[in-house]
Amino acid sequence: MGREKVHALLLEDLLEKSGGCAVVDGGFATQLEKHGASINDPLWSALCLIKDPDLIKRVHLEYLEAGADILVTSSYQATLPGFLSRGLSVEEAESLLEKSVTIAVEARDKFWASKKRSSGHNYNRALIAASIGSYGAYLADGSEYSGNYGPNVSIEKLKDFHRRRLQVLVEAGPDLLAFETIPNKLEAQACVELLDEENIEIPSWICFSSVDGENAPSGESFRECLDMINKSNKVSAVGINCAPPHFILSLIQRFKELTDKAIVVYPNSGEIWDGTAKRWLPSKCFDDEKFVQFAPKWRDAGAKLIGGCCRTTPSTVRSISKVLKAKKPVSNIRQIA
Repeated sequence: MGREKVHALLLEDLLEKSGGCAVVDGGFATQLEKHGASINDPLWSALCLIKDPDLIKRVHLEYLEAGADILVTSSYQATLPGFLSRGLSVEEAESLLEKSVTIAVEARDKFWASKKRSSGHNYNRALIAASIGSYGAYLADGSEYSGNYGPNVSIEKLKDFHRRRLQVLVEAGPDLLAFETIPNKLEAQACVELLDEENIEIPSWICFSSVDGENAPSGESFRECLDMINKSNKVSAVGINCAPPHFILSLIQRFKELTDKAIVVYPNSGEIWDGTAKRWLPSKCFDDEKFVQFAPKWRDAGAKLIGGCCRTTPSTVRSISKVLKAKKPVSNIRQIA
């Protein structure tokens, strides 16, 4: 059996054990900051790969304890150009990318070993999704929420930006790849073409952000974006991350009309990030109780993977996990391999 099929079966098996809907972890940088990490920096949460890798493992363990079935690595804003701009060598930068996966794997294996010794637990052996943030995340100018990369950013430039990071992360051995907060069709296409060019055998998901609840941040329709992704057998799931939670239900319904791929959603709390001022703006947001109310609706609308993004916490994930896993396993799970 090929490695691509083995990886796909891991995800399929996880969904079955989760009753048809698995739980993704929550806000990573948010939890780092709760523990006192200072990450107001262009590297954002990736700064902890340099300064405090033990804290990264601690946060992963907290999300596992909360019931997460999928851990997303700390590599969202970990890029080779970003590390090189801090004076690190190429070897040091690539080592940090590898470390982001290694830390998550070690946390998962430690947690799972402890749970296997106890009977009656309801945890699943979590999968590790290597995070690949958008080009806009690297720019740290808020463009992952506008899709405005300017006229000089071509598909070849985007592929060149992502290529080596993708190679290093794949070599580190994650179970999944998570392309996150993709703001436009051009970058989604770059990701799809890159997966083919590099002959990647690990299942991927591509998540867009949305600022209006109807389109990609660039203003392009999700029909345009998904028509292109649907042609790829390298992408197992598509969805939305770091968008306000009140957009999610209608977007799931829309995506169900546009794709047969599994749907993944992990919204933020509803607070708004000001990319220029580098701060969160006051906004009406979802608390854990709201996530408890809406997560089953998202599942019933067709989402197969549900979690949280910025400003959500292990408490949020625990609430999502409890309400989703309270339902008896479904018998008709759509194949995603």
